[in-house]
Amino acid sequence: MIKPPKLRPGDLVAAVSLSWGGPGAFPIRYEVGKRQLQDEFGVRVVESPNALRDPGWLHGNPKARADDLMWAFSDSSIKAIFSTIGGEDSIRILPYLDLNVIRSNPKIFMGYSDTTISHFACYRAGLGSFYGPAFMAGFAENDGMLPYMIESMRRALFSSAPVGEKSLNLAGRTDPRLDWAVPENQSRKRELRPAEGWRFLQGRGIRRGHLLGGCFEVFDWLRGTDFFPPLEAWQDAILFLETSEEAPSPTLVCYGLRALAALGVLRRLSGILFGRPGGFDLPVEKFAEYDRVLMQVVSEEEGLTDLPIITHMDFGHTDPMFILPYGLQVEIDCHARKFSILEGAVVD
Repeated sequence: MIKPPKLRPGDLVAAVSLSWGGPGAFPIRYEVGKRQLQDEFGVRVVESPNALRDPGWLHGNPKARADDLMWAFSDSSIKAIFSTIGGEDSIRILPYLDLNVIRSNPKIFMGYSDTTISHFACYRAGLGSFYGPAFMAGFAENDGMLPYMIESMRRALFSSAPVGEKSLNLAGRTDPRLDWAVPENQSRKRELRPAEGWRFLQGRGIRRGHLLGGCFEVFDWLRGTDFFPPLEAWQDAILFLETSEEAPSPTLVCYGLRALAALGVLRRLSGILFGRPGGFDLPVEKFAEYDRVLMQVVSEEEGLTDLPIITHMDFGHTDPMFILPYGLQVEIDCHARKFSILEGAVVD
C-alpha cells in the first residue's frame, strides 16, 4: 500500500461531502468543525466545489460528489482530504471515480461511516487511507475536540514514526448527541459517561496482520462489487468493524458475519476488532448481544476458537475515537491485552 505524505501546520485540507449534504443542512455545525480543526492543528481548510450544497441537490448528483473527490486528489496544493460527514449513499459515486487519479496523487484521505465506500476505492487503488473523524462528527465536538482524538490525529497524520500502542480511552464516552439544529448546543459540553473498557473475548498469543474493514452496514453493501477486496487480500488481515447510529440488530450482524464465513474471509483473518456500538443511549445489554453473535459465528459455528476478538473499542460511531489506518501492520497481544499499530501511517 502507498503511504501518503504526513500533514504539517499550514497545509491545505479539502472538505468533501461524498454522501449526505450535512454542511448545507447544518452550516453552523460545519463551520465549528472547520474552525476547531484549523485552530488545533494549524492547517487551512478549503471546500470542494459542491461540499456546501443543499442535501437534496447532492443526493441527486452523485457524479458531482465523485468529481469533488477527483478534484481534491488532482490538486497538488491539497495535502489531505477529510469527509464532512457520512450518510447512506456514497456507493452511488463509485461508477464515476478514476482510480488512476487516486493512485497517482497519494494524499491523506479520512472519514468514517458511509465513507467506508471511498476507503475501499482507495484500497483498490493501492492507497492507504484513514478511518477516523469527520468535520461535523469529531472535529465539531461540542465545546472543543476531545484530547483522546487529538492525540490520535497527531500520531497518525502528523508523524511518520510508528503509531504504537493504542491506549484505552479512560476519559469516558460522550452521550447523547445534542441537537445540531440548536446553535446554543454547540457551546454545551456533552456528558462524559464511564467507558466500559475493551473486551478481549478470545484469542491466544500474539497475532499480526494488516487492517481492513469499516462500518458494518456499509461494508456489507460492497459484497459482490468490484470494490470488495479479493479473497487473497484477507489473508492474515485484522478485520475491524463497527455499527452506525442506526444500531442494526444483533441478528443482522450475525447474518453479515455468516456471509463473511461463507466467502472464506473469516478463516483467513489474524484477528477481529469491533468498535463500541453506535447509537445514542444504546443499552449496555445490546453491547453484550453483539459480543454473543461474534462468539456464536466465529467460535461456535466456524470453530475459530484461537482467533483474537476485541470488542467495545474506541473507533467509529463513538466519541472520542482513535484512527485506524488501512493496510498497516498491527499487533494483538492477547496475553498482555494490548493492541498496537506497528508502522508509521505516513511518510516524511
